[in-house]
Amino acid sequence: MQRILQPGEIEALDAIDFPRIRLPRPAELYAERAARLRQLADGHPIADYLRFVALLADGQAAAATTVKTTPPDAAVLQRAIEHGMPPLPTQDQPDPAWREVLAQIVERALAAGDTLPAPLREQLQRLRTMDAAALDALAVDLLDEDVDADTAALQPVVMAALQLVWADRASRLDADALGVPAEPTTCPVCGTPPVASVLRIGGAAGGHRYLHCALCATEWHMVRVKCSHCESTAGVRFLGVEDGGKTVLAETCSACHSYRKQVDQHQDPLAEPLADDLASLRLDLLMAETEFERASGNPLLALPEGEPESE
Repeated sequence: MQRILQPGEIEALDAIDFPRIRLPRPAELYAERAARLRQLADGHPIADYLRFVALLADGQAAAATTVKTTPPDAAVLQRAIEHGMPPLPTQDQPDPAWREVLAQIVERALAAGDTLPAPLREQLQRLRTMDAAALDALAVDLLDEDVDADTAALQPVVMAALQLVWADRASRLDADALGVPAEPTTCPVCGTPPVASVLRIGGAAGGHRYLHCALCATEWHMVRVKCSHCESTAGVRFLGVEDGGKTVLAETCSACHSYRKQVDQHQDPLAEPLADDLASLRLDLLMAETEFERASGNPLLALPEGEPESE
């Protein structure tokens, strides 16, 4: 007699057959993100903002070829892995290299000149004038999700720099050495919640769902039957925008009443989790009228707490 496997058993078998963790390739990742953002910007209601974030991604891709981050301490890394803890947690002080990355991103964005709206240029100039202590304090606040109206204006640029230094350090880890995380719904490398999930195509990862870290861009596998926020296997449903296609859908959970977007590369091979999440704000607006609350945000779209998203 054949036995029916339960979701947890399926997940255990899946991990044998394909990569459980996919570490980022920063230069390639950000170049692809920039291209996708520009593609999505054509005719989009927030085209100017998508093109601005594409400029940030250009800066990330360029800085990825020169950034020099500090390798994690071997003993600290081993202890984290042994206890199922993130080896590069956001509670750590940001690598000092992040300020140089920020400077590169700012200068590259300012080079766009008058094509950038005046308010964005003002924020970039503001970052130029801040000293190291002020920048580090700002970084810590944003990593702690302590966002007010003042810091929200700076968040996308600062987070772009922090994304790269975390992604660079993550890219140097050994994916096979990373253990099963104590908290499967957060990044096994840095402990950050995912910005979205993605159904991958091609290679060993093809056909499987991965959660995409909002900070370091590490991806980790989670079976589709589970809610990516509370791991419930009951009441997971998908909602989308009428006539909006199926590339981006909201995965909803009736157990925790949350939703997180799922990006499907089978529908569009060029789909990219963070870019497609930004470009699908209309779906967020519609979800705001339901019982479901967004499980986690996009670090490149900053809103002070309590302020609704709008296009």
